Amino acid sequence: MKIMIRTLFWMLVIAAFPALALAADGAAAGGADTAMNAGKAIGAGVAIGAAGLGCGIGMGITAGNTTAGIARNPGAAGAMFTNFILGMVLIESIAIYGLLIAFMLMP
Repeated sequence: MKIMIRTLFWMLVIAAFPALALAADGAAAGGADTAMNAGKAIGAGVAIGAAGLGCGIGMGITAGNTTAGIARNPGAAGAMFTNFILGMVLIESIAIYGLLIAFMLMP
């Protein structure tokens, strides 16, 4: 757990360096608009990244449980497959919402 927290911390620190560089560049040029655009770009990246991460985890869990269910009861494969496809579509819609938010954040 400590390794995961440490890794997440350093990933966030490394991701913040470009934002700091862009913010400093915008402040030196006298334009706060550059820093605002950098913030929007970072927000769009976080939105699509979080949506993709969450959906990937959800799809993996759904596929694994469906496969295990079909392995235990092969006769119910048809009904399980229908529910599996419906679940995947609903999970993927969340990723599309993340993409939509990313497009809305960009200027």
